[in-house]
Amino acid sequence: MKYKNYYKILGLPNSKATDSEIKNAYRHLAKLYHPDLNKDNIDAAERFKDINEAYQVLRR
Repeated sequence: MKYKNYYKILGLPNSKATDSEIKNAYRHLAKLYHPDLNKDNIDAAERFKDINEAYQVLRR
């Protein structure tokens, strides 16, 4: 299994991010890469999956 830096995926500088910073980063990126808004971009769908996985792991 490949190591994933969930903080980096969400664009956060380090593991000291607060709950609200994690949530805000997730919401911002989810809007940018949502598959319904990027129907022709397969990379956006994969990025969206990574963003969701990162949020599920990091949320408290």
